[in-house]
Amino acid sequence: MKRTGQLFWSLLIATLVFQFSCRSVGPNYEPPEVSPPPAWKSKTSDGLRPAAVIDDDTLAAWWTTLNDPLLQSLIERAVRGNLELKQAAAAIREARARFGIAQSERYPTITASGLSGYQRGSDRMGQGASVGLFNTGFDAGWEADVFGGIRRSIESADATLEATQEDLRDILVTLVAEVAINYVQVRQSQLQLKIATDNLKIQEDSLRLAQERYDAGLTNRLDVDQASYAVAETRSRMPLFEIALEQAKNRLAVLLGENPGVLDAELATPAPIPVGPLEVAVGVPAETLRRRPDVRRAERILAATTASIGVATAARYPAFNLPGTIGFEFITRGNPLSLGNLIGSLGTSAFYTLFDAGRLRQGVEIQNARQEQALAEYESTVLRALEEVENALRAYADQQIRRRSLQEAVEAAERAVEVVRANYIAGLVDYQPVLESQRSLLSFQDQLAQTDGAVTSELIRLYKALGGGWASAVPQTPRPPKTPSSAKSAAAN
Repeated sequence: MKRTGQLFWSLLIATLVFQFSCRSVGPNYEPPEVSPPPAWKSKTSDGLRPAAVIDDDTLAAWWTTLNDPLLQSLIERAVRGNLELKQAAAAIREARARFGIAQSERYPTITASGLSGYQRGSDRMGQGASVGLFNTGFDAGWEADVFGGIRRSIESADATLEATQEDLRDILVTLVAEVAINYVQVRQSQLQLKIATDNLKIQEDSLRLAQERYDAGLTNRLDVDQASYAVAETRSRMPLFEIALEQAKNRLAVLLGENPGVLDAELATPAPIPVGPLEVAVGVPAETLRRRPDVRRAERILAATTASIGVATAARYPAFNLPGTIGFEFITRGNPLSLGNLIGSLGTSAFYTLFDAGRLRQGVEIQNARQEQALAEYESTVLRALEEVENALRAYADQQIRRRSLQEAVEAAERAVEVVRANYIAGLVDYQPVLESQRSLLSFQDQLAQTDGAVTSELIRLYKALGGGWASAVPQTPRPPKTPSSAKSAAAN
């Protein structure tokens, strides 16, 4: 018995030394290298400074630069009530629990058991005595992580947890941008409705004037008909603006986690379209890639799939277990805790798959293929991020140019309407120039309203593409401490 115990402890010590001295099987994760361009290529306006260093605090809460208290309030409420954010927060708790499960595999499993019963012998075979039987004890088992399969599973779970956290941040970036864009749409639709209403009044005055001149015999019926269909055309445009306004308000309510219609009273009073700062620092591509949550998430998914290769590879190697039992077994007679009632077992076991028709080998191949997919997805995410910023830069610059041109067109059209209307009243022209000038004014004013909204919306999309909007509002949740191996894999993050 003494020799058996010595053998057991020798095996245990040898196993521990072998485990912690061995290198984990499977590839060690190395962050992929990317070579972003040194600067953005898109044409920019005077208000953009592509090479300037971005103020992280400003970018984290970029909506405050629009100077609209109601918009700020809507975004704060969306962060508190949005249902997608709540789903993402629950996913983080799930990933954290899975990480805890993976960590628990490093430690022994200990269970307690007990048994009680009653036994009576027969009168013929024995004395016919009745005795109580009792058994209690502890069972322990521990799998030695000789080839690092458990360590790799912890690395994978840790990287998956970090990817889930980045997913929440990515949802937050999208959420604040969508709230702001829909708020801009509300104000843009209200402005378009006002423009249409103001022009409708002018056209109705022109219709009355045409009718009066026709009744006086100063013009023909054509002038009245042209004025009539101009009024009808403007009225037909107004329901489209009402539809866009209603849809934007309903979308805002849902983004806040509320029923459609909840914000109708709060948004009933028209207000100007919020205007962004004159100058915006956009930094360089490398900064954007480090900041964007979708890029960070793709990199963590790649780390998780790389660690999973080690998990699958370790399954092809022998598994070593150290089981043990200790307890007492006794009857009602005598001292139950005497050494004579002590029972126990100690030992080691090994398991190795000799033949499985290539199942384990194919499992490794599956993880290799998944890693290749994750790498391709990471590289694709990087390219999409660069594309989004380039497109946003160009769109923001061009919309500003378009707005300046439309402002000039509106000013010229307003002057033309006044001149033509005065000439019509004086009888110098027929109604056709009046009709055309009013149509042009309405068209230019409507386009200018759309462009005003587009300029701010493109600025919002630019902030979103730069990865702004998550650092200051993302829920901060504690996470379990990392093991040395998982910390090494995440160091590149």
